[in-house]
Amino acid sequence: MILTTDLAFRYQQTHIKYQGGQESRLGDRIRIGGDSSGVVVCSIDTDEYTPEFPREQWSYLGAGVMIQFANYGLVHYTEPDEDLEFLGRATPER
Repeated sequence: MILTTDLAFRYQQTHIKYQGGQESRLGDRIRIGGDSSGVVVCSIDTDEYTPEFPREQWSYLGAGVMIQFANYGLVHYTEPDEDLEFLGRATPER
């Protein structure tokens, strides 16, 4: 994939990473505060979406990830948040 300088800069600036340096991906399990139920349900940064959160409804946000939490609901992050704790990747379906 060839990126223009502007697009490459935008990708580097907007792609969400966790404190440990892992890039955010669809299905990641996340904890924030006492809520360990967080799941990345779409990533505008990586162009990954679930059927429940399709590209057609969420790509207008332009950047970031959407994380669904039991306690906090649906939260849009456009920048890394030091309180987000990465718990693991989605389990592949068999």
